[in-house]
Amino acid sequence: MAERALIVGAGPGLGAALCRRFRREGLAVGLAARDVAKLEALGDWRWGVDAADFASVADLFRAADDQFGVADVVVYNAGARLRGPTIELDPGEVKRAIEVTAYGGLLVAQQALRRMLEAGEGTLLFTGASASVKGYPGSAPFAMGKFALRGLAESLAREFHPQNIHVGHVVIDGALRTPGRAEPADAPDSLLDPYAVAETYWQLVRQPRSAWTVEQAVRPWVERF
Repeated sequence: MAERALIVGAGPGLGAALCRRFRREGLAVGLAARDVAKLEALGDWRWGVDAADFASVADLFRAADDQFGVADVVVYNAGARLRGPTIELDPGEVKRAIEVTAYGGLLVAQQALRRMLEAGEGTLLFTGASASVKGYPGSAPFAMGKFALRGLAESLAREFHPQNIHVGHVVIDGALRTPGRAEPADAPDSLLDPYAVAETYWQLVRQPRSAWTVEQAVRPWVERF
């Protein structure tokens, strides 16, 4: 049974919903983000991290081990969105966006999986997006990062499922309802409720290993597709 969850890339939207959902089940929850100030209202266990920096991620896990305990559920929820005409994008900003969205997922996975292998079990979940499966004009860096993250999740699932570690990828195929972002009056329910999405993550944590899900997509029920 899961006891501790670490959410990397936590914030006031999905990260907050995951934090509260896990706590309802009695889990201790640790939160990590580049901007620690935005986590103050969410709990006592908070750490700053640059998800795209090896040393910063290693420090995060060491601090969590010492102050919080080894997490048996880890969620990689970090991402960097960069928009604009492709030929006008700054290459340095593109590199940074891909590093946060995809490379950071690898760094976090390495630290989490080492600990889960030692424990003999664990759950590692990645947050995807519509851009994980389809690219959009003016959003090439985000698609590049999310496609790569999806590939990472699929590779890790095939490597670590046989070692009793559940690796899953959740495609958030729609916009999330967040503080300051309300649905238009003429389109009720057009935004995903982050607490409903968090429920999906919890179902994956509790899922029997005889039928583990590798990837699951969530969409607003009113969407036509």
